[in-house]
This record gives sequence, structure tokens and C-alpha cells, in this order.
Amino acid sequence: MIQVDPQRITDLLRRLVAVDSINPGLAPDGGGEAQIARVIAAECAGTGIEARLDEVAPGRYNVVARIPGRGGAAGLGRRLLLNGHMDTVSVTGMRDPFAGRVDGDRLHGRGAYDMKGSLAAMLEAGRFLAEGGLRAGEVILAFVADEEYQSLGTADLVRRERVDAAIVTEPTALEVCLAHRGFVWARIETDGRAAHGSRYDDGVDAITHMGHVLTALDRLERETLVRRSHPLLGRASAHASTITGGLGLSTYPDRCTLEVERRTLPGESDEEIGAEMADLVMEAARSCPGLVGRAEIMLSRPPFEVSADEPIVRALVESVSRARGRAPRFVGELPWFDAALLGAAGIPTVMFGPSGAGAHAAEEWVDLPSVATCAAVLADVAVRFCQAP
Repeated sequence: MIQVDPQRITDLLRRLVAVDSINPGLAPDGGGEAQIARVIAAECAGTGIEARLDEVAPGRYNVVARIPGRGGAAGLGRRLLLNGHMDTVSVTGMRDPFAGRVDGDRLHGRGAYDMKGSLAAMLEAGRFLAEGGLRAGEVILAFVADEEYQSLGTADLVRRERVDAAIVTEPTALEVCLAHRGFVWARIETDGRAAHGSRYDDGVDAITHMGHVLTALDRLERETLVRRSHPLLGRASAHASTITGGLGLSTYPDRCTLEVERRTLPGESDEEIGAEMADLVMEAARSCPGLVGRAEIMLSRPPFEVSADEPIVRALVESVSRARGRAPRFVGELPWFDAALLGAAGIPTVMFGPSGAGAHAAEEWVDLPSVATCAAVLADVAVRFCQAP
């Protein structure tokens, strides 16, 4: 199996964690990706890897590095993309979030697990490949912006790059992730009629009308969605996220707005979810004559699934098996990831990364031996996948 330098990986990871790359879309004073992009680009240059910075929004950058095979002709093999995001969530409640404290096999700090450990593994794998390990084809290392908010980085990347397959290096505890959920954010409004609180004969209460919608939503969750499931992802789900309405204590509310999150499974479409939300309003109207309302989709992100028979999945399973002495498990992840954007662009994509805990939490850490294993696996799978015709 390919040998990597664990101490070099640890030192690099500490430098990455030391950089504030908080997504400014989540925290207005967040550092964004500009500084960490420069650190990563300099690391690539130091190992002879050609890298460019793509500005995907003002002050927001992707780093895209290219490693050709030894023959210099990418056309003689396959092109593989390794993708990881540079941004993190906020550090609220954390102690020394940028210190990169090492405690035994664990490195602590914001982004250590989600997902700078993976970025360090990508860079170490890239070092091996650039030093002559890649015999054919081409590997593209994409360090992207904004995954934690709007996914501007990967959305820009798929417009620029054409590859044969991709590995998104989100942490998976060194197992092979074949699927993740999607989500739809929907808004439902009910109309009322404003009137003085004493004028029950004139006012129409939009908030109590929304109560009938909430009852329909509860029935959808408990009776319908519980029967929709996926072998790796479990069941579909929906919940009420926010509700607003009312003009004052002595006024009938003229409008009520409910925001709903619907977590989706592979095979479910925006059109189906839109119809499902509209059905909630119709069901509520049947139980409450005079109810007037509407539903609309505000934002959606697709679910993701890849076949275990894809060549990149088979190659990854073989590399993991060689590194760990056993075949990996196929797993699914419940949150949404950029893998869905790559899959939607027609790129066979799989997820694989190190172990740890504390994504978005006050205590976050990554397992250092698993980062080294991840780097070795990424290098090995790149060599074997890219040299295939």
C-alpha cells in the first residue's frame, strides 16, 4: 500500500485549522475562503502542482489543482476529481477553535473533522501523485468554497470541469458512502381578514386556519412518510420549521406563514414535493371551510445515490480493502452534501473520508491515523482508476 507521512499530514492540518475560513453567509464576520485558498495554493506550488484560483463570488475562491500522469497526456487515461470544501461553520461556544490541539490520535479545532482533515489527505495524496505516482490520466484536486451555505463553489466547478468520476472527501469513517438525502424548503401561507378583536363577525383568523395545515402536516409525517424508506438512508421526513403571523393582540391576523423542511430520498422529485405541499392546503381546506392558502417551494437540493457497480466505487472498495485489511461497508449519510451537484451533472460520484466527530458542534476533532489512511487510499485509487482505458 502507498506510504504517506503522518507527521507531515498533522503539521499541514494544524496550519489549515489555524485559518479562519468561517462561511460569511453563516456569520457576517467570518473569514471566508480567501486566506485558506492562498495557503492551499501555496502548498500545491511547493510540491510542483499547478493550481488556479477561481473567484466564484466576490472574495470567495475555489482552488483547482491539476496533476497529469507521468506521460503528460491526460487523454491516455481517466480523469478523476477529488472534491472537498474549505469553509466551516461558526465557532460559537468553542474554546481555542483555531489552535489545532493534538490529544493522542485526535486533532481538535473548528473544521478539523468537517472537513480540513480531508483537505490535508487530498494534499498528501496529491504530493505522492505529483512526485511520479500517477502513471496516466489526470487527477484534479478541487478545494471549494461555500458548501456550508449555497454550494457556490461546486456549482461553479461543474460548469468548468469535465471528469470521468469524482470522490467527495467528506468524513465517512473510512466507509464508502453511496447515498445521501436531499431537502426541500417550502413556504405555506394562509389568508385571513384583519379586524378589531371584538369583531368576530368580520375578522378571519389566518393563524387558526394554519392550525389545520399543521394537522395535515403531522398526518403526512406520521402516516405517509413513515412508509417511504431507503436501505441506506432510512425514512423520508417533514417538519414545521418556522411560523409567523399576527398584527397585535387585539387584531384578527390577516396572514400566517409556515416554513416547512422536507427531507427527500433518491427517486423523489421537486414536482412531487410541490404537489405534496399543495395537498396539505387542500386537506386543511376540507376540514376548515373558507380556508384560503397556497404553497410554494423556496429552495431545493436533490438527493444523491450512486450504483455500487460504478467503476469508481469498485476501485475505491479495492483500495480501502487493501489499506484496512477488510472490505468497507456501504453507508448512507443523512445530511446534504455537494456530491448531489456532481451526480446531477452526470459525474459518477462517491463519498469517502476520515473518522472523527463534532461537525458543527462546540467540540470537534478528527482521528489522525484515519486521515493518513484516507490519504493513502485516495492516492491508490487515483493511480488505479486513472490508468484504466
